[in-house]
Amino acid sequence: MSSFEFNKIFAAVLVAGIVAMLSGFIARQAVHPETLVKEAVAIEGAAEDGDHGGTPAADKPPEPILALLASADIEKGAKLSKACAACHSFEKGGPAKQGPSLWDVVNRDKGSAAGFEYSPTCKDMPGNWDYASLNLFLAKPKKYMPGTKMNYVGLKKVEDRAAIIAWLRTLADSPAALPTEAEIAAEQAASAPPAETATAPEATPPADGATPPETAPPAEQPAETPAENPAEKTEAAPEPVQKATAH
Repeated sequence: MSSFEFNKIFAAVLVAGIVAMLSGFIARQAVHPETLVKEAVAIEGAAEDGDHGGTPAADKPPEPILALLASADIEKGAKLSKACAACHSFEKGGPAKQGPSLWDVVNRDKGSAAGFEYSPTCKDMPGNWDYASLNLFLAKPKKYMPGTKMNYVGLKKVEDRAAIIAWLRTLADSPAALPTEAEIAAEQAASAPPAETATAPEATPPADGATPPETAPPAEQPAETPAENPAEKTEAAPEPVQKATAH
């Protein structure tokens, strides 16, 4: 290959590279990418600030559940329970799987189902699985019981939690009693936000260079003057006029 042909090839490659660089530069100047201010499709459970780690803006406690149990959709609860069937059995005498059997779970002592090896956190947790405890656990299992073996993120909607708890209530020879009006009122009172106390407005400091208003001094009490001696006020009686005597 002659040097002339080599120079032609080198020049062609060089020109092609320059053209490619200029094309990219011109394209970037001509077309400006648009950044969406807000996602076109909202993803449930994702943080609104773009952090997909699932950190909520405010960690609010789960909504109260007792008032919803009497009218909860039991059939919906049965459908929701299918997501738990791989880890739990629901029939009487059912075996333990990755999780304990949930037959007669309402009001059962925590960590007491036969045939299942509970986590130390569950074993040491006092109390039983009443409606309020089930509500807290189903909302955020790992927050309510840190160290639990249950790999489940929880049910976000209070209606779904009420439905599945109402269905779990039926899995017993003698279902647990529904909450009383007093228990419902107590739960709602406990979950109500504290009332804000009114605070007195703070005094506004005077502006720079302004003279604060002077306060009037207290009025002076008039000095008490002793009562004048009535005897001093009595004028002296005029001397009697002597009668002139004839001489």
